[in-house]
Amino acid sequence: MNKFDEDIITALATPNGEGAIAVIRVSGKECFNQIDKIFKGKIPLSEAKKNTIHYGKIIYKNEIIDDVLVSIFHSPNSYTGEDSVEISTHGNPLIVQKIIEILLKQNIRLAEPGEFTKRAFLNGKFDLTQAEAVADIIQSRNDSALKGARNQLNGLLSAQINNIKNSLIEIISLLELELDFAEEDLLFISRNEIITKIEKIIRTFEVLISSYKFGRILRDGVNVAIVGKPNVGKSSLLNYFVKENRAIVSEIPGTTRDVIIEEVNIEGVLFKFYDTAGFRESEDEIEILGVQKSEKTILQADFVLLIHDVEQELDLNFYNKIISLIEENRVLLVQNKIDKTIKKLKENEIGISAKTGEGIEKLFKVLLERIGQTKIYTENSLIINNIRHLEILTKAKNYLTNAVKSIEENQSQEFISIEIRYTLEMLDEIIGVVTTDEILNNIFNKFCIGK
Repeated sequence: MNKFDEDIITALATPNGEGAIAVIRVSGKECFNQIDKIFKGKIPLSEAKKNTIHYGKIIYKNEIIDDVLVSIFHSPNSYTGEDSVEISTHGNPLIVQKIIEILLKQNIRLAEPGEFTKRAFLNGKFDLTQAEAVADIIQSRNDSALKGARNQLNGLLSAQINNIKNSLIEIISLLELELDFAEEDLLFISRNEIITKIEKIIRTFEVLISSYKFGRILRDGVNVAIVGKPNVGKSSLLNYFVKENRAIVSEIPGTTRDVIIEEVNIEGVLFKFYDTAGFRESEDEIEILGVQKSEKTILQADFVLLIHDVEQELDLNFYNKIISLIEENRVLLVQNKIDKTIKKLKENEIGISAKTGEGIEKLFKVLLERIGQTKIYTENSLIINNIRHLEILTKAKNYLTNAVKSIEENQSQEFISIEIRYTLEMLDEIIGVVTTDEILNNIFNKFCIGK
């Protein structure tokens, strides 16, 4: 029994606003009895069969609030692992507000952000990595991110962590057994065998750690700054991406004064394109601010599309200015307006027409190659995208590296054992076997209310 057992919570589980239906979630011990005070159906919910749906009315002080469907879930067979109720009402915000206000008068309180999922974790419905995956599933904005979150919710990361834990527990058990027989000078596992096993685990950590960059991109999207001198076609390119006149296109230099952001899904990967102000010397205070914002956007970008008018000579000073802000391998030089010239481009050059769309597919292909999307993303791919996991795995890897060093320096079992124990603590922290209230609050406060 956990500390929440006597506490009933409620929240709207569907988005705010008008809709066909709205779902109000209630969870906690005695919630059936509390809902029975305002719900009138054929039978009281407290007497109904487990995991059933009931039609009736919400009535408060002889006033019919709404006709509803009420789903009941008995512990432990519910999302939170507690007795739970979901009230499906008409999707009028006034009705929802009235029902929640009535519930709050029934010894029920409003749920905190992520509290339903937090209860599910604390009640052992899933581990911490799976709880975090719930938020990622809700927030996923492309197919690849959704698939990665789904894999984590299915326990792919948890299974990997538990396999590693089992291997380390086997090693540490033999090492500590040796300590019990220290006087006999017995050796239950060779040091070379320990090194082999640990180095295999270290390689697994390295694969997971190296996947973070790609995982973060899958989750948050790829930030791409569209940069260039005035009138090279930056805004035209953005408009082509979104198939509408999102940015003002004019022959007058300096038309773009602010950064315009648009999102485009390319083969399941979210790209965020930032149309920036054209770089040039100007006395216009607003245009100067626009260029300064452009420089800031470049510094924060994953890639820069440096747009150049194919009919003009490349300004090397301008090019060098851009690569002084960001690594050269993250800058793609894009020759625009190829529909207006007979100039032949080199095979490795990217040529496009923001007007006709010629070459755009090749540009997309290059962008996908740069982020590593040429690799096949399979159903069983394990890619981490959580900074918490990255930091803990990095610490765990360092502890195991120290353990190998201790073995190579012929140190005693105690030194090897303690590094492995630190590693196990790190792995327990990932899946939530050992964690603090501060960490839990930080994780679940990022959830929406109602989840």
